[in-house]
Amino acid sequence: MLRKTTQIPDKQQALEQSIFLGKLRNAIWLLGVSSWLFGITDRSIASFSDGYLSASDIIQLSTASFFFVSWLFLKPSRIENQSE
Repeated sequence: MLRKTTQIPDKQQALEQSIFLGKLRNAIWLLGVSSWLFGITDRSIASFSDGYLSASDIIQLSTASFFFVSWLFLKPSRIENQSE
């Protein structure tokens, strides 16, 4: 009888931890998206401010854009709550 009463809080705690980790993953992903957008914007302004776009500027912008798109594909999947 005691075992059944301790399983409910364990399941509740596991569910709360799962929800917390999901929110943490989404927050880290959103922080990364905003950081990459800031970096690309900053690099674009710096590249176009002198009116001349060099090969190194193009490579830097291409690299930053590639990593940004890669980061977008790393979006955490949504975990559905399963009640048993």
